Amino acid sequence: MPEYRKIHGLGAEFPTAAALFHAAEKTRDKGFKRWDVHSPFPIHGMDQAMGLGKSWLSAVVLLGGLTGLFTAVVLEGYPSLIEYPVVVHGKPVTWATVPAFFPIFFELTILFSAFSAVGALLVFNQLPKWYHPLFNWERFTRVTDDGFFLVIEARDPKFSEASTRQFLEEIGGMHVTLVHD
Repeated sequence: MPEYRKIHGLGAEFPTAAALFHAAEKTRDKGFKRWDVHSPFPIHGMDQAMGLGKSWLSAVVLLGGLTGLFTAVVLEGYPSLIEYPVVVHGKPVTWATVPAFFPIFFELTILFSAFSAVGALLVFNQLPKWYHPLFNWERFTRVTDDGFFLVIEARDPKFSEASTRQFLEEIGGMHVTLVHD
């Protein structure tokens, strides 16, 4: 691989899921911020081992839902109660008729929540991403079968090629490789 390409990070392979779990704990304790683990299946407790906090997705979905509710109130309340009040079958043109609007309130709340969830997932996961630099690493093809990998990105403030390589080897990483973009 040409050396003039930008460095993505250093990757290491681990023999088992337990070894990857303990390596994640040591990496978190070492103070690295920009790193990730890759395995062929979910590993129970890995979020805590990596030190991941609560996702911001729920806040984005809540804001989307509130926006949908507000939109529904404005789109139904303003024309029906203020701009064009029409008396139908003797029903009053006041806020007493608001229960008739509840299905639309519900539908727009759910619709805007769903759109905000999909949009936030795309943004949080940096999608669409046409390729990932890890696919340049030949050993990484094992991640879908029996490979367990930990990758520390070069944009991490504590990243240094020599010291990070030494750290990955100390915690049991095999085939420590410099991954290029």
